[in-house]
Amino acid sequence: MSDTRLTFKEMCARFDVTPRTLRYYEYIELLQPEKEGRARFYGPREIARMTLILRGRRFGFGLEEIRQWLLIYQQKGTRPQLEAWIEMADRQLKELARQRAELEVAIADLQALRDSTAAELAAPEI
Repeated sequence: MSDTRLTFKEMCARFDVTPRTLRYYEYIELLQPEKEGRARFYGPREIARMTLILRGRRFGFGLEEIRQWLLIYQQKGTRPQLEAWIEMADRQLKELARQRAELEVAIADLQALRDSTAAELAAPEI
């Protein structure tokens, strides 16, 4: 990654997040931009962290879980962080599979109800 720094506005645009979201991530210490007066600048470290945060959110991880995972790197290094990632991913894969099974049942139930209603409407009136 280059030595380029992004401004607050550029960071919001690059990651398609609201200013409120970016401020919140700073507030809960997921991000720590450089500050010059009132201006904030995001370097390669913060850009990489934001990429990981948004990826984690996409996979369904909570912000606290992501924060704890990012702390592992700071406190223990890469290998422990990657080991923790495997455990987190395994847990989340099981949860997503459970949710998918629930969705499949709900879709089948809704389809059956929709089909029976359509059949009732198509039947001649009694």
